[in-house]
Amino acid sequence: MRIKSAEFVISVADSAKLPHFGAPEIAFAGKSNSGKSSFINFLTGNGKLARTSSEPGRTRLINYFSVNGGELMFVDLPGYGFARAPKSEQAKWGRLAEGYLEGSENLKNVFLLLDIRHDPSADDKMLAGYFYAKNIPFTVIATKCDKLSRAQQATRRRAIAEAFGIGLMNVYLVSSLKKTGAGEIMSRIDDILSV
Repeated sequence: MRIKSAEFVISVADSAKLPHFGAPEIAFAGKSNSGKSSFINFLTGNGKLARTSSEPGRTRLINYFSVNGGELMFVDLPGYGFARAPKSEQAKWGRLAEGYLEGSENLKNVFLLLDIRHDPSADDKMLAGYFYAKNIPFTVIATKCDKLSRAQQATRRRAIAEAFGIGLMNVYLVSSLKKTGAGEIMSRIDDILSV
């Protein structure tokens, strides 16, 4: 797939009011500050599409982005694990994301983003367990690879694969800053859409 255009469509605060666009959806999940917004901007080639922030916990709604005039939808879910947010607020974001994951009729895959420098958190593993339990296909994306050497990347990739019990090649390495890994992700999107 080649992404020629992408635009923000709508933010949703209530999973009972999910829009239905009739296009396949790929959702983006990850801890606060895992680089979701930067990754969406990198993939679409539009640096201003998803709002990025150095302050974790910015994505508090479900944000829909239309790719190639509605050929595909990118769906940015609220980040989790933001310690400074009140527990009630965190629970609300969790319910919102869960409502989407169980309510979307067009969800094809969830891109689970992790900062390559850190081991998967208890929340990351819990989410992966949830995907397995609900039969939701997901893809593990290790972000911020520019922060590590090639040798360190290989070591971290192995650790992440082991933590999730998946094959080494099922952990995709990307850097939004250095613009690396997009080709592999586009191939992955093609595979997802061809099923």
